[in-house]
Amino acid sequence: MTQLATHEIGNQQDEVQRRGRGLGWMSLGLGVAQLAAPDAVRRISGVDDSRTSRTVVPLVGARELVHAAGLLTSRRKGVWAWTRVAGDAMDLTALAMAIAHRGGNRRRRLVAVTGAIAGITALDLLTAVQATRAKKISSAPTVRRARRASKGGSMELTATTTIRSPASEVYAFWRNLENLPTFMAHLEQVRTTGDRTSHWSAAAPFGKNVQWDAEIVEETPGEKIVWRSTGNADVPNAGTVRFVPAPDGVSTEVHVVLVYDIPGGTIGKAVAKYFGEEPHQQLDDDLRRLKQVLETGEVVRSDGAPWGKRARKEFPQRPAQPLSDAELEKGADA
Repeated sequence: MTQLATHEIGNQQDEVQRRGRGLGWMSLGLGVAQLAAPDAVRRISGVDDSRTSRTVVPLVGARELVHAAGLLTSRRKGVWAWTRVAGDAMDLTALAMAIAHRGGNRRRRLVAVTGAIAGITALDLLTAVQATRAKKISSAPTVRRARRASKGGSMELTATTTIRSPASEVYAFWRNLENLPTFMAHLEQVRTTGDRTSHWSAAAPFGKNVQWDAEIVEETPGEKIVWRSTGNADVPNAGTVRFVPAPDGVSTEVHVVLVYDIPGGTIGKAVAKYFGEEPHQQLDDDLRRLKQVLETGEVVRSDGAPWGKRARKEFPQRPAQPLSDAELEKGADA
């Protein structure tokens, strides 16, 4: 997946959310009107004053309020857009039958209403299709392998994991940038310097250290964080992380896109890979550790090698049992 394609998918997801909210407000307005003033709705639309119409109009209004509740409160806009498409199909069928049995001014009003409903149906269908397509492309139940996307020293990585925690909690943990070194192996420290600015320090091959300043350039609380390095960064980089409620209603899908230049260009990549610090695997491992931290409160490590890579002394944990104070004092060289 190229950086352009990734951003296009992200923009499409944002557009689906915005359009879904718009459709929600539309459903709310229609529902309130049909329940509060059903006689006026029947008169304006050209529907007759039969017992059937007096029953159907309020029912349709109640249905619209259900659509409104789903579209305005749920992030699964695609599902609720499909329910609107189904409702539109029912409305168009009923209107077509009514047109066939009406004439004169009432028929003209029915035709006008049918045209408006057809236009709304097209918008509902577009929203539903785009939401479904974006979901299929971006979703994955487990961490996906990151992929090389450009030439030279520039690297684009993408990965996804599902964490059994609410999106608000996962977002809050990530948004506190000083938490990032607890699960990102290459990071040594992230220090916040402002509401949206921070200073980063990371390990590089051969014991080198690289540093840079970064800023959050776009943010939607509970949903998305976009950042980039600033100034003369040792490692120019940019990234996006999205927090999407999973279909089970409990978990959160974390989608990460990271673009950066590895020191040393192509040679630096080869050296990093040779020493087991290949960036694709790093991102996979980072998200695995994030999942462990948020679900269990600690990073799971093997009893046989609780210190991980001895040269890096990273994440000293045993499965379900942290090392003792004495073991921590001895360190990786014990």
